[in-house]
Amino acid sequence: MSTTPITSVLVANRGEIARRVHHTARALGMSTVAVFSDADADAPHTREADAAVRLPGNTPGETYLRGDLVVEAAKAAGADAVHPGYGFLSEHAGFARAVIDAGLTWVGPPVAAIEAMGSKIEAKKMMADAGVPMLTDLEPADVTSDMLPVLIKASAGGGGRGMRVVRTLDSLQDEIAAAQREAGSAFGDDAVFCERYLERGRHIEVQVMADAHGTVWAVGERECSIQRRHQKVIEEAPSPLVERTPGMREKLYEAARDAAAAIGYTGAGTVEFLATDDGEFFFLEMNTRLQVEHPVTEATTGLDLVALQFDVAAGLPLPSAEPPAAHGWSLEARLYAEDPANDYTPGSGTLWALDVPGVSSRFSGPHHPGIRLDSGVEPGPDGALIGVHYDPMLAKVISYGRTRTEACVSLAGALSRAKVHGLTTNRAQLVRVLRHPEFIAGNLSTAFLDDHGAQSLAAPLADAEAVQISALAAAVVSGTADHAAGPVALAQAGFRNVGRTLQKRTFRIGEDELEVSYLRDRSGPRPDGELADVVSIEDVSADSAVLAVRGVRRVFTVARYETPGADTVVEVDSPLGPVSLVEPPRYTDPAAEVAAGSLLAPMPGSVIRVAVSVGDTVTAGQPLLWMEAMKMEHTIAAAVDGIVTELPVEVGTQVESGTVLAVVTEPATDTHGTDTDGAATDSVGTDTTTAQE
Repeated sequence: MSTTPITSVLVANRGEIARRVHHTARALGMSTVAVFSDADADAPHTREADAAVRLPGNTPGETYLRGDLVVEAAKAAGADAVHPGYGFLSEHAGFARAVIDAGLTWVGPPVAAIEAMGSKIEAKKMMADAGVPMLTDLEPADVTSDMLPVLIKASAGGGGRGMRVVRTLDSLQDEIAAAQREAGSAFGDDAVFCERYLERGRHIEVQVMADAHGTVWAVGERECSIQRRHQKVIEEAPSPLVERTPGMREKLYEAARDAAAAIGYTGAGTVEFLATDDGEFFFLEMNTRLQVEHPVTEATTGLDLVALQFDVAAGLPLPSAEPPAAHGWSLEARLYAEDPANDYTPGSGTLWALDVPGVSSRFSGPHHPGIRLDSGVEPGPDGALIGVHYDPMLAKVISYGRTRTEACVSLAGALSRAKVHGLTTNRAQLVRVLRHPEFIAGNLSTAFLDDHGAQSLAAPLADAEAVQISALAAAVVSGTADHAAGPVALAQAGFRNVGRTLQKRTFRIGEDELEVSYLRDRSGPRPDGELADVVSIEDVSADSAVLAVRGVRRVFTVARYETPGADTVVEVDSPLGPVSLVEPPRYTDPAAEVAAGSLLAPMPGSVIRVAVSVGDTVTAGQPLLWMEAMKMEHTIAAAVDGIVTELPVEVGTQVESGTVLAVVTEPATDTHGTDTDGAATDSVGTDTTTAQE
């Protein structure tokens, strides 16, 4: 087979995976081409590429899912190859064919292989014929109560989108319809299927790499059992289950190689299985692309999977008949802008800082114990805007250690000490999972978060006392800055030319207000009130304070972020845990007041269904409308019994977080009253699917 050298590659993607592919391409001497939406005009993947081509618009449908525009961009920029990354068009056979028809090298598997695995329904039939262990598909009409629970899955995609667990027969048809809507929105194909659901299965997958010369590698397995809404959040290599189950690895690898051989596969792919604790496993799907979690395989094998993709695409053979042996242990945590305590509501806004300590590599390795960071965002002096159009993943943080325990401790420590400023994230939940005794023991399942209390695992790392002490640190740092700023600032801060003054600061944390006070005299600041006997203030600078808590000294770093017209965000980092505070404005903006009974948008998004009209009588919990945000469907329900008195939105309305969607007035409520202390009800959206693999 002849080889086709690749000199310039366009990455048909965005964010961290675009940067990841660019990293290897540059190391191999290739030039890089990016495509970007208007929202990504200043994104790191756009700035770092040797050339970049604009795709007009913001939504994926206008930009990254427009295969015709991507092919035109590659030709215009002089690229000779296209790498799809993952998501978007990576498993779209028509796009792969268009790339090849344009005379470009497709850095992916054969079109026929993508087509074969593109329909999960057909893929399962092929895998069954190849002897790969399978779960039995079910016809929805044949499902009986003793078969429950069952799983509805999108045929054309993955990542939890278009996926629903059904536990009652009377909800089956509604859940199928909802899954079809989500699948159609995410993949352009609303086909779904039904199969047996294992409540506490383990998600095990095998990385395969195959060339056009007959070599098929089973590179290593990964365990991805820590999931929320069927979306992976922590992955690792190797699998604790496989490690302790004699003979399981050999059977897994054989099944994965059989799956790849059955469709004439070449390139990087992943065969996914659902396993029981006794080592029995069943085929789930084959992803015909690179996986989000590929770094843990790279860390434990020393391979560069992207480099191997380029080699195979160029017609080169794999370097040996067998892959290198794996050593050590690696874990990956996906850091998301989302609120696990509020049903994983995705967030948007300004990310002011993302600083992970101990990072030894980016987009490669690590091949020695350490931390790797793959991120698509790089906050500058004005922060980085996290929008509503794409997946809310901020970064993948990857650890590598000689043992699993070492890798767990390393990753939990890096995450807990990271400075993540400006957005609510799942960081606390990741840390608590990594430190959980059952996780450390390797006792995992896809129901881990539910079994061990998703809400308690999402609790802040800083306890109530740590929050109060952090607020004191923020107050004394701010007071020191006022003191250094001169007479005007001192007057605003309440300074008086007397021997001792009492200083008070009020912060907001979530929906609660927190007031701290301290005394300032010629010897410096000292706590007042209940902290007076607990804390002593050892030193204060413009951005940090050294406090001794019951005689133990710790450093509290304080960062303030001020935006005109918005609240001031104060972020405090310390060994006691990160604390995010808000300085409320001195005066309330009348425009911020909303009518009693208002249901507010929990996030930016689009209204996709409306079930009521003005004048309708509704009951508490009744769905009123549905929103879509980041390809997730959210139900907005009435908080109380009442009458719909306002409905300012309709299908297709784009709304920002906090927008009034509807007003439900209780019979005894004055519809013209206003209330800024709890009357505006944030409806809690119910995420029914996830946004990425």
